[in-house]
Amino acid sequence: METRVRCERPRPRSQVARREHAFDSLVDGEIDVTQHGVIMPETDTDKVRRSTRVFMRVRVVVAGKNADGRRFREACETVVINAHGGMLCLNQPLRMDAILVITNPFTQEEQESRIVFLGDATEKGQRIGLEFLTPAPHFWGVDFVPADWPAPPAVVRPS
Repeated sequence: METRVRCERPRPRSQVARREHAFDSLVDGEIDVTQHGVIMPETDTDKVRRSTRVFMRVRVVVAGKNADGRRFREACETVVINAHGGMLCLNQPLRMDAILVITNPFTQEEQESRIVFLGDATEKGQRIGLEFLTPAPHFWGVDFVPADWPAPPAVVRPS
């Protein structure tokens, strides 16, 4: 294993931690650690997610065609939601990129969605990640909408 230490910029001696032992690293320095000869690229986690995830159970009805080409309709609950979709568990054999229609039974609103994740099977069914074909942050009926979820369109009332 190879270790390289580099400081971001020179700092006054009073602001740089000293090494007490030969194998210690600088506390105030930047450390690149290689493993198996490869340095992992840095990721910008702020840009990965389009909207905040909220762990919330919302009852929905999902309809579509399963992997066998048979139509199904199943009531279930979400595990995680966001403005662009969510994760839920279904007891159907499904394929990636399949189109499903999610209905919120309280509002009767429907959203077309695409399967973007097929997870492990659990006692509640297979975990399915869905992406709305059109972002719909208010589909879930969440009152505490996170700041990064898009605002609803303004209602124009005739004067």
